[in-house]
This record gives sequence, C-alpha cells and structure tokens, in this order.
Amino acid sequence: MSVPDAPDDLDLDWFAGSLNGMLGPDISISRASSAPDSFDARHSARSRLYVYAVLQRAAPDPFLAPTTLWHRKPLDVDAMNEAAGHLLGPNDFSSFGRVEPGASAERNLFELRCRRAGDLIRIRARANSFIQQMVRSLVGTLIQVGEGRRFPDDISQVHAARDRAAAGPVAPPHGLCLVSVEYDEGWSHPLSSF
Repeated sequence: MSVPDAPDDLDLDWFAGSLNGMLGPDISISRASSAPDSFDARHSARSRLYVYAVLQRAAPDPFLAPTTLWHRKPLDVDAMNEAAGHLLGPNDFSSFGRVEPGASAERNLFELRCRRAGDLIRIRARANSFIQQMVRSLVGTLIQVGEGRRFPDDISQVHAARDRAAAGPVAPPHGLCLVSVEYDEGWSHPLSSF
C-alpha cells in the first residue's frame, strides 16, 4: 500500500495535534517534521531509547500498575548499574532475546543504566537496535542482580554464553516504554526526565 505524500504547506503543529486527538493517551506525538523521500522510519534510525519502570515498595500503586512493574523486594541499584556496565558496547546479545534463524544478534548497546527516584526505578536502554524481547530480558536479569540472586560480574558469563537460558526471565511488557528514536538529521526528541 502506498502512502501519499503530505502537502508542502501542511501545518505540522496542527498535524501533531490532530494525531494526538486520534491516538489517545497510549501514544503521544511531541512534534512533527518533514522528511526526505529516502527516509525510512526503521532503517534510518541511529538509536532507540526505551525506559522500563519498576515500582519497588511493599505495596503496589493502582495508578502506576498499567505502566510500572511492581516489585516488593529491595533492589540494589548500584549492583544493577555495575552489571549493566558489562553489557555496553557492540556485542552478540543472543542471551537476551529471540533471534530469527540466520539473523544476527549483534547490537551496539550505547546506554544501560538504572536510576532511583524514591520508590521508582527507571532502567534506560539505548542501542542502535534491539532483538526481540532484548530490553525486557536485560531488565529481568538486572532485577536478579538487584535482588542479590546474581553477582554483577556474572553478567559477562551470561553474555558470553549466547544462550537465552543463561539470562534472567523476560520482564512483563507493561513496564516498557519506547521514549525516542534518534535519526541522523536530529529528528529525535528524547524526554530528559527519563
């Protein structure tokens, strides 16, 4: 199916507002801009930024439940960040996701860090691209480290195994949010509060 080009005189602020009116609260358009004909939303991307939210406290919060993983056990964020440091850079991430037969699991993980703000822990993951379930698998493994069930140095062995069974569980999807996609032309608009 061919998508028609937008008219040259399209008011992009109006367009972004119209999209927000149709999409509702699940997806939000912060701005719209024109792109050249050669642009491809998937293949032109330099990086993608995901944030996974964990509420770490004794009782759940019903208002955060749809977008945040509730975790009652204490988590050592320093240990989680130490473990995350072992995963940065270009590597084979076969241990952390589903890989299609014949496809490469080589990805460049630019950023993986955990930050606590009160009871809320946000785990940021930014890479050139991700394999299926990679962010959620990274989160599940980092949570095991935060609980003390794994040591931060164990992550290097998990990584080297190139076996999905070596890593932690896949975290549930509801805590995951795609925050931004970065393109060469500077079209990304990451949310600094994350």
